[in-house]
Amino acid sequence: MEGTIKDIDIISPSYINLQNPKMIEIDEVYYSSLLIINYYREQTDLLLKNLIDTNVNMNISMFYEKKDSYKIIRELTYHIGNVGVDLQTKNQNSQDIDIAAFTYNDAKYIRKQMQVNNQELYFLYIYLNLFSQDKKELEYILNKIEGIVQSKGMQTRHAYFREEQSLIACLPFMENHEDIKEVSKRNVLTDGLVSTYPFISSSIFDENGIYIGTNIYNNSLVFIDRYDTTKYKNANLSIFGTSGAGKSFYTKLLILRNILLGIEQYIIDPDREYTNICEKLGGTMLKIGPTSNTYINILDIREESIEENEKGYLATKIGKLIGFFNLIFGELDEEEKAILEDKIIECYALKGITFDDESLYKEEEENITITKIFKTSKDMPILEDLYNILASDPKTISFKTKLIPFIKGSLKFFNKYTNVKLDNKLIVADVYELGEDNLQYGMYIFTELFWDKIKINRKVKKAIYLDEIWRLIGVTSNRNVASFIYKIFKTIRKYGGSAVAITQDISDLFSLENGIYGKSILNNSSIKTFFSLEEENIKILSEYSNLSEKEKVEIKSLKRGECLMFAGDNHILTKIEANNFEKEIIG
Repeated sequence: MEGTIKDIDIISPSYINLQNPKMIEIDEVYYSSLLIINYYREQTDLLLKNLIDTNVNMNISMFYEKKDSYKIIRELTYHIGNVGVDLQTKNQNSQDIDIAAFTYNDAKYIRKQMQVNNQELYFLYIYLNLFSQDKKELEYILNKIEGIVQSKGMQTRHAYFREEQSLIACLPFMENHEDIKEVSKRNVLTDGLVSTYPFISSSIFDENGIYIGTNIYNNSLVFIDRYDTTKYKNANLSIFGTSGAGKSFYTKLLILRNILLGIEQYIIDPDREYTNICEKLGGTMLKIGPTSNTYINILDIREESIEENEKGYLATKIGKLIGFFNLIFGELDEEEKAILEDKIIECYALKGITFDDESLYKEEEENITITKIFKTSKDMPILEDLYNILASDPKTISFKTKLIPFIKGSLKFFNKYTNVKLDNKLIVADVYELGEDNLQYGMYIFTELFWDKIKINRKVKKAIYLDEIWRLIGVTSNRNVASFIYKIFKTIRKYGGSAVAITQDISDLFSLENGIYGKSILNNSSIKTFFSLEEENIKILSEYSNLSEKEKVEIKSLKRGECLMFAGDNHILTKIEANNFEKEIIG
């Protein structure tokens, strides 16, 4: 036997209570409406902006009725004629003379706009329907909305005894009942319709984006696809915030959600914050330090370090090595760079590697077939080879001395051949054991390694996360290293990549070369996320970004997990959201 329940029965409420003239009760939810009945004669701002940005339960309905232009012009002409006569004949001391003059001038203005500028006349109706499960809360938000509306020069009236008609007007039935039309009807010209444009709340909802959180003002969802080249000039991201503000949690959330999309991700981890998420997501953990058993040879030349059909393996590598040795030897002048470059060339020559790219390949026999393969780490020099060359020349004795810790001392783990495979989509480089003084060496080595990985395939989406990036572009670094990092941010877009800068030390970020590198990285990040910052850091940041005075106050007062997000032209206060399962993985 067929059932008697229809689709309409499923979506219909179980009861509707219309006994109270001030509100309607539907399934334990109370509804009450406001009618907007008047406006300023001239509006210079969007009417609904402050309403849409409020975080209350509210439906807004607007109706526009286009009127017959011929009929309106005829009625206006008749009105202008009659009022014009009255103005000439009436006593100028009459109390109604000012009102008559206003209507006369308004009528002439409307007729002119319609006849000369081809504008149309509309009747405008705006209804606000608010709802809550608590009567007292409903009363509170009614008063709140009335205050906001009145501050914008609009007058309201409660829809008492007309709550049902007002509710229906705010539902998708396209029904504007006569009982409420007359009281809320106001005329508006075509130009004036712009002020009622409703889609003005700062929101981001990229079609293929990942969920970030909610807009603090109106609870709208924030979805961002930073790889959308039609919307963003690049996929780079800057994340700034004080310790404990939520930037690390946010970064891990991005990693977790991006891994589901198959995006390759490489993380530089100076504070051992990403170990847990790496293990739970099946990533590869690379550790470098006194107790580690994974090694990366800084002198490795990798096949992917230049793109297909390009040339210059050794020349490219030398440029990167000069940056690395600048960290060890201090800022090198041009003569010192030239001498060091000569020694590096000599070091590679001992392994049969020259500026001829063919020297990077070796022949290998397999099943009687001889093929050319790219040389492995075992075919490359290591730091000790360079150390010996430096030791044999009096001009480079000082360089040799500074390399001693890397060859015989506490940092001798740098003097090893690479012994790890890098075929995972999630790789975390743990440089925590290096300590404060030596951290930048490990960060540079892994940044160079990951940069080579990023260039392998332009069609594959990937990201590199540089936590505490100030160590590489701050005052303790140098222009060669900073230039390399800036190059990554400037060109990674070409390789389908995203560079992510993360830091809590704003002052250090902008300390090198008067902040030009920090500013360049900030400007080359289409998406900027500012968590809570101290006033001094906000002041520094405002010198390098277009923060408004209001936004400076907002950043200072943000709670944990809240941020001010710049995504393209949108500036949104966002609350980062995660479910319990994600929180468990992030740890």
